[in-house]
Amino acid sequence: MERNHHYDVVVLGGGTAGGLVATELAQSGRDVALVESRLVGGASPYFACVPSKSLLLSARRGETWELAVARRDEVTGRLDDDRVVARMAEDGVTVLRGWGRVTRPGTVEVDGAEHDYTDLVVSTGSEPVVPAVPGLAEAPTWTSDEALTVPDLPRRLVVLGGGPVGCEMAQVYAAFGSQVTLIEPAGRLLTAEAAFAGEILADALRRIGVDLRLGSQVVRVARGDGGAGARLWLADGAVLAADRILLASGRRPSVEGLGLENLGVAVASGRPLAVDETCAVVRGDGDQEADAPDLPGGLWAAGDVTGVARTTHAARYQARVVVSNVLGKRREADYRAVPRVVHTTPSVYAVGLSPAQAEERGMELLTAGYDLAATARAAVEADDRGRVELYADRSRGLLIGAAAVGLYAEEWMSEIALAIRAQTPLGLLTDVVHAFPTFGEALEAPLRELAGRL
Repeated sequence: MERNHHYDVVVLGGGTAGGLVATELAQSGRDVALVESRLVGGASPYFACVPSKSLLLSARRGETWELAVARRDEVTGRLDDDRVVARMAEDGVTVLRGWGRVTRPGTVEVDGAEHDYTDLVVSTGSEPVVPAVPGLAEAPTWTSDEALTVPDLPRRLVVLGGGPVGCEMAQVYAAFGSQVTLIEPAGRLLTAEAAFAGEILADALRRIGVDLRLGSQVVRVARGDGGAGARLWLADGAVLAADRILLASGRRPSVEGLGLENLGVAVASGRPLAVDETCAVVRGDGDQEADAPDLPGGLWAAGDVTGVARTTHAARYQARVVVSNVLGKRREADYRAVPRVVHTTPSVYAVGLSPAQAEERGMELLTAGYDLAATARAAVEADDRGRVELYADRSRGLLIGAAAVGLYAEEWMSEIALAIRAQTPLGLLTDVVHAFPTFGEALEAPLRELAGRL
């Protein structure tokens, strides 16, 4: 077997987290190899965040489908990562194309060649979950990868899943003329967030023609007449016809086939790698960590593979935590204020704990809200959709969470993320002056209400 030289750090997975780790460590003088079997840069620039937001922008502008696709393909670099790889090479990163597998502590095999390392970083991301529905495997389906790269515009599209991806894709395709049906087994959209967020977004989707089947479930799928398209049978007896089915039922961490068992890591299909506060991978199984084999250096993980706050910005945050710790500068991750955004129109923003999470933790929650219709900015924009809610822990007198639906919510809610992270006293927050006319003014009334009730 071919053998290569020793690297200070090997990074498995060249997505958002892996690319940042590799680049920053190489710039710090470490000898780094990045292993990637697909496109260097990962899902976000090619198959997720960038193309979806491009299409959503084109939809808001009222562009044609053809122009929207051309613009999407331009901003994603036409799925060509040569420029990204070249920049990494300039920074000193060695890119190894292929699948990486740990054969023993300190050694990774990539397509027949072995490479030694001191520190190993796992950033292999996640993959779509395929629902266990009879007949679905034989039907014409898309994951978000296909939905955000192909030029096709289905006449009838059925979306399975009412989470962020399902809602964004439903809005995109409905805006460009597809007959869209969204099926969500739960009784509402965005089940992880405050109920009002899903309710307002549901109304927005219905207004553009999306048929929402909430509280319904697909029980069987078959090819359509003549083998074209598909037919879907729902639990309530309804039968739907589709030219394409978009699978948006969630994603699971990609942990299999990496050989991590050889490092004493307990790996289970679809389950994330457990990490501690420094993003070091927890090895063994509870008390059995002492029996794990010795490692030449550190074993770290960042991004979707950890199952923590699965967003591009969270992956970047974890990557920088890893970089600091690999360089010997201890840093601990704090996930209290990682934003969650759905980039629909209106957009949905949440940060910190949701009401359901606070209830699970036994917190006495204080809630205060404000409708965006009461702001002057809503009149200026001629769009009064939206609301903001703030959540405080009565025992500590601090903000612990927030949610908002409205135009540009992901922009004007950032101050709340800072307030939660910095544990800013409510009294100080009520003294912040917001420009007029902005949606940010909607924060003032609920902040005063919470401060008064505390």
